[in-house]
Amino acid sequence: MQEPAELYEIVDDAPDLDEPVLLVALEGFVDAGNAARLALEALETSGSESRPVARFDVDQLVDYRSRRPPLRFESDRWAAYHGPELDIVALTDTGDTPFLLLSGPEPDTQWERFCAAVEQLVERLGVRLVINMTAIPMAVPHTRPIGVTVHGTRPELTEGHEAWFTTAEVPGSAVALMEFRLGAAGHDAMGFAVHVPHYLARAEYPQAARVLLDHVGLAAGLYLPTESLSQAAVRSEAEIAEQVAGSEEVTQVVEALERQYDTVSSGRGERSGMGLSGELPSADELGAEVEKFLAAQDDDTGDDPMGPGPATPA
Repeated sequence: MQEPAELYEIVDDAPDLDEPVLLVALEGFVDAGNAARLALEALETSGSESRPVARFDVDQLVDYRSRRPPLRFESDRWAAYHGPELDIVALTDTGDTPFLLLSGPEPDTQWERFCAAVEQLVERLGVRLVINMTAIPMAVPHTRPIGVTVHGTRPELTEGHEAWFTTAEVPGSAVALMEFRLGAAGHDAMGFAVHVPHYLARAEYPQAARVLLDHVGLAAGLYLPTESLSQAAVRSEAEIAEQVAGSEEVTQVVEALERQYDTVSSGRGERSGMGLSGELPSADELGAEVEKFLAAQDDDTGDDPMGPGPATPA
């Protein structure tokens, strides 16, 4: 295998941060409700200066034929090209605490080499904690508190969070393998997967993005910007309510999910907002929902804010 260091370069004037946290949001895997993308946009447009730290060589990592980058054609010539970028930048939170952000396309190839390169960067940049952000479709109603699945490389990182599953087989991702490899190398890494109602998985769901940043900020000790997401969530809630009220089929799906959720909740007592522990839904159902979401990502969803239509609750 080629040297991992050949996959990236650290920029000459990269800022020297004191044991920063590295947040990770990669495009291309599962992002139900576009929650991770919306959270990423909130971080990038918060007003803090973005300073480049490291750049990956995307020519070695991205399959352009599977995710064709846009070129702009004007009249009789090619006028612009917007190639993919997979970079680490330095940002500051609303309290002026610096942190690092890795964003861009999930590598299509060389996952092991990419993970080894991230491990090298973690060591060279003195990163104390890596946190990845994802969003997964779940058979839960939008009318109940948004849950989050939390995982980490050692138990202390997930204290205070209740597990949803004991064992689950789900499609792999570069970011999940990265967390696994970092843990094996003795580095602290964790992830938050916010739960998005499966009937909203292909629409924008800023409520989930806000919850995602709330959890990440608490774990990282950062004050992350969520005001724009809160405003978008108010508008989204009104649109969803209108859509539900206008469809008897959707209303029945939501009511069935509410009964399922409330039954498990009442049987297990009050939860702390971290999500329910146990069989809502099952691990097999989680894997099925993720695979269904991935298979449907290339379909035309049209302009319906509810996506392609509600799925039957498990």
